Amino acid sequence: MHQIEIWVRFCETDLLGHVNNNNFFVYMEDARIRFFNDLGLVKEDWNFILASIKCDFLKQVYFNQTLVIKSGVAKIGNSSFHLEQEMYEKESGELVAKGSSVIVQFDFEQQKSASLTVDMRKQLETYQMAAN
Repeated sequence: MHQIEIWVRFCETDLLGHVNNNNFFVYMEDARIRFFNDLGLVKEDWNFILASIKCDFLKQVYFNQTLVIKSGVAKIGNSSFHLEQEMYEKESGELVAKGSSVIVQFDFEQQKSASLTVDMRKQLETYQMAAN
């Protein structure tokens, strides 16, 4: 799985002292963007849109903690792929949240989805998770 670390900033917490739920989507986005960049999926023009996203919050997260976000490809379609993401608190190793998203290659000129290239498929397959 692709892996990054995120350090939780004070501004990401709410009045209850834990990370506000909206920030988990920001963490997932950060991991997705780095995933795209590390795989070389995005060139000069941005060619992907987010079609769906979901996140399950399992444990509270607080300021100054470090999260490890692991991303893997669950399914590859003709013009889209499903990305699964798990967020762990680094020190304890506990799973604190998990999310999933559907990402579509999009042709902005024609305003419709576009097929993934052979090279894109090969890159995505390197992070494809085993079926359950």
